[in-house]
Amino acid sequence: MDLFAGVVPFVHVAEEASFRKAAARLGVTTAAVSKAVRKLEEDVGVRLLERTSRQVALTPEGIEFLERAREAVAQVRAARETVARAQRAPRGPLTVSLTHILAPVVLPRLARLQARYPQLTLHIRMDDRFSRMVDEHIDVALRVGELEDSSLVARRLLSTRWVTLASPAYLARHGTPAHPDELARHPCLKFVDPRGMAREWLFRREPGGRPETVRTRTGMDVNHGPALLDLAEAGAGPCQVLDFMLDARARDGRLVEVLAAHSAEGPPVHALCLPGWQSVPRVQALLKLLSEELRPGGRE
Repeated sequence: MDLFAGVVPFVHVAEEASFRKAAARLGVTTAAVSKAVRKLEEDVGVRLLERTSRQVALTPEGIEFLERAREAVAQVRAARETVARAQRAPRGPLTVSLTHILAPVVLPRLARLQARYPQLTLHIRMDDRFSRMVDEHIDVALRVGELEDSSLVARRLLSTRWVTLASPAYLARHGTPAHPDELARHPCLKFVDPRGMAREWLFRREPGGRPETVRTRTGMDVNHGPALLDLAEAGAGPCQVLDFMLDARARDGRLVEVLAAHSAEGPPVHALCLPGWQSVPRVQALLKLLSEELRPGGRE
């Protein structure tokens, strides 16, 4: 026996005092509602509604039944909403690929995401090469740089700026450059990209001018971006990094920015995912958190 057969039509008829209005609410015919309520009365063995040509009224038994039926319908609706909400909640595995230089700014956000949604299992893959998202089962890739034409869906998370830094001790020994051209006499610390190429530095030769490459002397190069800050703090020379890489050493004066007036715009940071995946709850939650926290004024 279907315990709910006819219950919802009966509740609507009782609330509307009309079979026609109840049918309109339910999107069915008046005859279908009448048949459902009549079958319900047969099942319970009592008349629940008094019908006349002008009105519909509850019998005493109908009043009692309506009170319990409303409670039951409300409980079922709450149960359905709870289950639906649970299905919408981020859960399951989420594989995120990111470059090493993004780790200090992204990893604390991933920790907060997992704390917010304990049913997520995060798989973090750190690699500077461009991942094959399908082959490597990656849900979201976080990358620095302009994007090539691709079938992937991209969301811009962050705009960046190139920052040139040196330690106070180094500057005291070698002097502070006043113009990018003066870097020719400094042992600059360079980043080596995955192709094995040392990145040349970018400046605006004149404040407000267009960004252009300035060739500098290489004192040392390294293929790990955060290591540039370690070398610069040790006094090995100036380095150029993206502004999101700045840490406590820049805030407390162990590293000092030079040539700030000549600073150039850096490459953007994007989140990439396969088409359609941006609406998957676990991916959606990550994109929302990163978009909120990496925007200007977002959480540190």
